[in-house]
Amino acid sequence: MARFEVLGREADRDLIRSIARTLAEDTPEATELRASVGRAMAGAPPRTGGILAALRRSPLVGANLDLERPREDGRVIEL
Repeated sequence: MARFEVLGREADRDLIRSIARTLAEDTPEATELRASVGRAMAGAPPRTGGILAALRRSPLVGANLDLERPREDGRVIEL
């Protein structure tokens, strides 16, 4: 057994706890629920390009910011 912490909507608290309680048991119902949830989650392919889409929505798009910084060797220290 392992303990998990998840973030979710307050309205789903009882549902998530009920699912977790069922999955913790070694019963045919747990096996069926595990398979059912697995099938439901496998049906949705992972989304790609989320970071790129967020950057394109940024209010700084087209602001022509100069983000280049000077390169310095750093300072000499004695140990």
